[in-house]
Amino acid sequence: MQKQFLELGEIVGTHGVRGELRFNPWCDTPDFATKFKTLYFDPKGEKSVAVLSARVHGNVVLLKLDSVDTMEKAQALKTKILYIDKADYNLPENTWFVEDLLGCKVQEINSDTVYGTLTDIQKYPANDVWTVKTDSGKTVLVPAIKEVVINADLKNKTVYIKALKGLFEDEESVVEDEN
Repeated sequence: MQKQFLELGEIVGTHGVRGELRFNPWCDTPDFATKFKTLYFDPKGEKSVAVLSARVHGNVVLLKLDSVDTMEKAQALKTKILYIDKADYNLPENTWFVEDLLGCKVQEINSDTVYGTLTDIQKYPANDVWTVKTDSGKTVLVPAIKEVVINADLKNKTVYIKALKGLFEDEESVVEDEN
């Protein structure tokens, strides 16, 4: 089952004396964290807070939240995790939240061939790299590029790819499991 509320990042400190927060976003870019008018203090979305302002400052986001108007109130929130409601943001086509992809089976497009399970996504400057664990216990690194990743069916927890020639057959692309 997909989660409705996802971790956005962590409050790491204060900025100034009027309750502004230094927020470390756990997303592709700090700019993404500035897109929300409401954030949540819990993974069930039961305790919400309005975002009065959000701006990128280096690699952090400076947040001003409703009712947080002193340094003391801001300091009390240090180390708190903030969550987003996925319904508050429409992802571009062929873009998915990492949390929704993890655990999906990885299948060849237009085929019944299942390569394994997506267990990790690593970010690199050129493109993301997906870690696929095969049924035999091997780990295969798959470049998450548009020529390879075709689509995702999140309802059925399946990602469809067009594997590069030799990706799953060539032992050089397979990393022995360390466990």
